[in-house]
Amino acid sequence: MTTRVLVTGATGFVAGHCIAELLAHGYAVRGTVRDLGAHAKRAHLTELARRAGGELEFVAATLDDDTGWVEAVTGCDAVLHVASPFPSTPPDDEQALIGPAVEGTLRVLRAAAAAGVRRVVLTSSVAAVAYGHDVDAVRTEADWSVVDRIPAYQKSKTLAERAAWEFVESLGGDMELVSVNPGMVLGPLLDATTSTSHEPVRRLLNRDVPGSVRTGWTPVDVRDLAVAHRLAMEVPAAAGNRYICAAEPLWMGELARLLARDYDPQGFRVPTRVLPNWLVRLVAVFDKGVRLTVPVLGRTEHVSAEKARRELGWTMRPIEDTIRDTADSLIAFGLVNAPDGRRPAPAAAAAGNH
Repeated sequence: MTTRVLVTGATGFVAGHCIAELLAHGYAVRGTVRDLGAHAKRAHLTELARRAGGELEFVAATLDDDTGWVEAVTGCDAVLHVASPFPSTPPDDEQALIGPAVEGTLRVLRAAAAAGVRRVVLTSSVAAVAYGHDVDAVRTEADWSVVDRIPAYQKSKTLAERAAWEFVESLGGDMELVSVNPGMVLGPLLDATTSTSHEPVRRLLNRDVPGSVRTGWTPVDVRDLAVAHRLAMEVPAAAGNRYICAAEPLWMGELARLLARDYDPQGFRVPTRVLPNWLVRLVAVFDKGVRLTVPVLGRTEHVSAEKARRELGWTMRPIEDTIRDTADSLIAFGLVNAPDGRRPAPAAAAAGNH
C-alpha cells in the first residue's frame, strides 16, 4: 500500500520542494491550499506530479479555520506541517503573527491526532533556537530562543514549536513529533512566487538597496531541507527530536560579494559596500522590508547541524551552489531586472525551471 503524506501550505516555497521530494520517492501526497479554485497557483505542482508519475491531490484548509482539516488528514500516514506565516515586513501587532502560527499548528496537530496519524514533522526554524541569548555561542537543539527578548517572527516560531511539543507530550505517546529547524532557506523557485528569504538576493541583484546590512544568517538549500523533512519522517529514531538544518553563518556582505563575482560579468552591478547601522535605521523609517533587519543589526546566527548529519545521515550542498541557483532562478522567472534595466518576460523563462 502506498504511504500517503499530507503537506500543509502546498503552494509555499518549502512545501513545494517537500512535495517534489516525496513524489520522487514514491509517496502519495495530499496538499492543503486556501482555494481549490485557484488552479494557476498550483499548476507547477500538478506538473511536478505528472512528470514524476506520482499521486498528488489537494484539499482546502487554512490555519485559521477548522474547516477542511478532517478531510485533509483522513487516510494519511504522516503529516509535514510546513505552513506558517513568514512576513516580509514587521507586523503592527505581533499577535497577528503569533496567533496564527500557534493556533494553526495546534489545529493541524489536533486533527492529525484524531485521525490516528502516527508521525508529524513540524517545520520550525533556527529562530526558535538562536535568539535572545546573552552569550554568543554555537547553539544546538538543546537551546530555545528567549521569548521575551526577541522580535515577533522569532517569537512566533518559538511559541508555535513549544506548543507543538507540549501538545504531543499530552497525548502520552500516541503520536510522534519531529521538528526540523532550518536557517535562511534559499534555492531555486518552482514558480514565479518568491519567499521572504529570497529578498536579500533579489534586492542585491536588482540594486533595490545601496549596499548590505550588517547582519547574517545560517542558510540552507531548500532542496536539502526537503530531504531533511523526508528523513525526519522516515527514520524511526528521529521521533521526539529536533534537527537544526543550516550551514555556517553567511553575512549579507559576503552574499553580495559572491553575487558580484558571478553576476557582474553578466552586466549586473551588485552593490558590495556594507552600510553603517545608522543609515540602515534611517532607511528603515521609510522601507518596511529593511525595517525587518533592524533588531538583528550586527549579529548573525551560530548553530550546529551536526545532529542532523549524525542521526539522519543528512548532507548539505555547497552554499555557493545554492546562491547561484537562487539567483539564476530569480533571473529566469523575471523577478529581477535584466542588466540593461528591462524586466524580462517571466513566462518563457519559467518553463525551464520545473
